[in-house]
Amino acid sequence: MRRFETPYVADWFAVSLRWIVLVGVVISLALRGQVNAVSMTVPTLMLFWNAALSALAGLSLRVRYHRQIALVVDFALAAAFFWVQGGLANASGWIALYPILSGAIYFEVWGGLVMGGAFALWQIFVSREALANGFSLNISSGLTLTFLFTFVCAFGGRFLMRWLRNARRTRLDAEERRRNMESERLRAIYELTSTLTATLSYKRVLDSALDLGYTALNPTADPDEPELDERLVSAVYLFRGNELRVGSARRYTNADMRVNLHGNEGVLKKIFDDGEPFLSTDVGYDPELGRIVALRSCTSAYCFPLRSGFNVYGAMLFAHPDPTYFTPERRGLLDIIGRQAVIAVQNARLYQDLVEEKERMIEVQEETRKKLARDLHDGPTQSVAAMAMRINLARRMMAKNVGDATDELVKIEELAHRTTKEIRHMLFTLRPLILESQGLTAALTAMAEKMRETFGQNVIINVDEAVLENMEMGKQGVIFYIIEEATNNARKHAGAPHIWVRLRSFESGIALLEIEDDGLGFDVEAVNRSYDKRGSLGMVNLRERTELVNGLLNIDSAPGKGTRIQVYIPLTEEAADRLHHAKM
Repeated sequence: MRRFETPYVADWFAVSLRWIVLVGVVISLALRGQVNAVSMTVPTLMLFWNAALSALAGLSLRVRYHRQIALVVDFALAAAFFWVQGGLANASGWIALYPILSGAIYFEVWGGLVMGGAFALWQIFVSREALANGFSLNISSGLTLTFLFTFVCAFGGRFLMRWLRNARRTRLDAEERRRNMESERLRAIYELTSTLTATLSYKRVLDSALDLGYTALNPTADPDEPELDERLVSAVYLFRGNELRVGSARRYTNADMRVNLHGNEGVLKKIFDDGEPFLSTDVGYDPELGRIVALRSCTSAYCFPLRSGFNVYGAMLFAHPDPTYFTPERRGLLDIIGRQAVIAVQNARLYQDLVEEKERMIEVQEETRKKLARDLHDGPTQSVAAMAMRINLARRMMAKNVGDATDELVKIEELAHRTTKEIRHMLFTLRPLILESQGLTAALTAMAEKMRETFGQNVIINVDEAVLENMEMGKQGVIFYIIEEATNNARKHAGAPHIWVRLRSFESGIALLEIEDDGLGFDVEAVNRSYDKRGSLGMVNLRERTELVNGLLNIDSAPGKGTRIQVYIPLTEEAADRLHHAKM
């Protein structure tokens, strides 16, 4: 006995037709009033036999020579019933259907003809005594019915089995195509994943997502000959500032590539607000997407956001003229492509940020060197040059007036002490060792003392120690340089008598750094507009160092009213998300 993966349709047809004949047998006996133990013996055997065959068919099991055995037993049971019922004289000839149907189903024409001929001979044999007295109406009609059944079932079985074989072949071909399509889709998804994770280039990521999207949406059995649908339009939009610009597209016109969107209306607004994909059935009339010429011939469009957490990178769009093109299966594939594209874009963005951060660090180092060079040139270098000139002057004066030369040497000594203090202050700001050994508060206090000694600048420090308890040293170092930059700007440019530095807790997980002075102040907007023409980069340094601690910078100033700089510093990742989300 063997088990098959799929049931044989012929077995099910044979079982079903046997049940029909059995029902007919019971009804025939009931109408003739012959339902008794003797007459029901053979039908009962037929019932158990067909129940056994039904069980085998349901379990997809077959014995050796299954069809032949089934045919012999069917013929034997039908012959026994015919013999018990008394032959053709009792109008039981129609039981010939039982083996004839089985023969026609299992062996088509020849099976039906052999079963029909054999049963006709059996009918004649059983009814030989009646035939000796001549043909009666029952005998004639019974044999005629048997031959009619034989030819109808034989040729009908041939037609039916051919139809079933064709249907089965069609179904198997369809399943094979479906398996090939699924295999091709999986291959496309694998290639997509491999390609997207192997590149850190924005352009290549977007191009790969769209190209593999075409292959996944229209797979064929032959991977070497993909069937690309020329009517399918696709594009990826990425945010640049507050605008959505085309990062990559297929079937877009040159004019479409230059159209920038805002995502404030229609489908784009909906996906950004809901954070979920959306299927549109009238994309050509969309307030924003309707501006794209390539989309005006399309009816349906599937659009989904490229986002990760609170970060929204843009949107991916696929459109087609067929309103039923985006089936649930295709939408599921596009969702997979979208999620993989988001990961790849995120990786590319992180890589780009690292590259930009590296370049920015190089620029900061270069600016630090330039600043050091300027400070040395404006301070100690000038002082050393002045000392050299005064020493030369004192040397000449000693030949004429020793008293005046002595006074000049005293002035030179004072200038040397002041220059030494300036150099020490510069060295302190370049690398404050006290910050590493004693912490931010001690470093700020030392800085304030040095500024008071060196420049006569009054700096008031007020730090809440509770804020610094769980703050890592790297972040404290950045805060120190923010304060150092802001206080130097106030000393050099604002002429402020007083500078106040305050660090305190603002709310849960967020610290607030304030640097306030009572100096000249300035017009913030005017300075920002002309900042690229200025030689100083103080405000740029403040912004960049604020970004290093993932904070937010706010500068409030006006001419004649001093300046107040506020830096909101998140102390945890949750606080950073809350801070920047509140800003958006």
